[in-house]
Amino acid sequence: MQKMAALALEPEWEAKFEPNSYGFRPGRSAHDAIEAIYNHIRLKPKYVLDADIEKCFDRIDKSALLEKLNAIQPIQRLVRCWLNVGILEGGEVLFPEAGVPQGGVASPLLCNVALHGLETALISVSKRYRIAVIRYADDLVVLCEDLEMLLKVKQEAEVWLAEMGLRLKPSKTRVTHTLDEFEENVGFDFLGFNVRQYRVGRYHTRTHRGKPGFKTLIKPSKKGCQRHLQEMREVIRQYKGAPQAALVKVLNPKIRGWAQYYSASVAKETFDWVDEQLFHKLYRWAYFRHPNKTGGWSVRRYWKRKGERLNFGDGKAWLAKYANTPIRRHVKVRGDKSPYDGDWPYWVQRLGRDPTKPTRVINLLKRQKNRCGLCGLYFAAEDVIEVHHWDGDRLNNRYANLVLLHGHCHDQIHGKKCQ
Repeated sequence: MQKMAALALEPEWEAKFEPNSYGFRPGRSAHDAIEAIYNHIRLKPKYVLDADIEKCFDRIDKSALLEKLNAIQPIQRLVRCWLNVGILEGGEVLFPEAGVPQGGVASPLLCNVALHGLETALISVSKRYRIAVIRYADDLVVLCEDLEMLLKVKQEAEVWLAEMGLRLKPSKTRVTHTLDEFEENVGFDFLGFNVRQYRVGRYHTRTHRGKPGFKTLIKPSKKGCQRHLQEMREVIRQYKGAPQAALVKVLNPKIRGWAQYYSASVAKETFDWVDEQLFHKLYRWAYFRHPNKTGGWSVRRYWKRKGERLNFGDGKAWLAKYANTPIRRHVKVRGDKSPYDGDWPYWVQRLGRDPTKPTRVINLLKRQKNRCGLCGLYFAAEDVIEVHHWDGDRLNNRYANLVLLHGHCHDQIHGKKCQ
């Protein structure tokens, strides 16, 4: 029922939502938010308000949310019931006075509805300075070249959020600068990326007011790298007694997924460094299995020559490398576009540029000209896309044997075979 209500509300609100809201919306991603930040600071350094809304889902004022939602009566009644329903926790039913249920299908949409209008309110604070507001769910970044005006914007944000029962989290809210040191900070982290500008020679890149030039570099954040390496360390420990092929099988999806997420940033040096760190962890894994053998023996046992380099593998299963992921610039979604606006050429084109999709899917999209291999209709951003093997052999991954289908079209083919 929540999904049906969300499907009814989403097209209407997608036509209303502000252009720089990117979290939990169809056809938009974290990469669009990062690219929006880059577009606003690449020509001129800015002061930054890096903020986080404290317990956003838990503290949204229900009455204010329902008033803003203003849906037709059947949906309005359903949403009111869902907001007031009890929550079972530890055998006890609780009835919270505020907030939307976390994990609910409609909760992300309701959160975006509650925060709708924040960008417009903050931008209207000043007519002299250009203010940019980029929001991803409850994470917020405000950019302005004037510090005093940015502090006024912060006050306005606190007043606006208070009307919805929300507030900024003090421990995660700070003011910094993209180029110069401010309060012992330079740059900021957002959605796992580190955004910062670096001074260089005046003839190498853009200059600012006669000062030495600067470059804007967006890289994977140190905390993001540390979290990922900690996850890989735990996986390797769990598989310390498993065959090498089993370890490679579980590590490869994590490596490719993490590298693909950062493939639209300046991540080449980071990829090389993470490859090196992973090598040391795998070396310790090999030494643990054979403590009486030398390091050279362990390397020869678990690292085989693949082309001109040694790679971790048994000759059949090879470990993926972060550095092999190509760096591709992400093209930001247009702020006034919605998957429900009927502009099929635009959204079909964006599917082939999505950095979160596997390379195989992107190549098949181009081969099929963004059409389903069964029904012939264009793929949309919200469609379920699945890879079908014509001969039924999932190990035969030649492109001649693969075709992209809608999820329901894929079910139709396999349903006929079962009959």
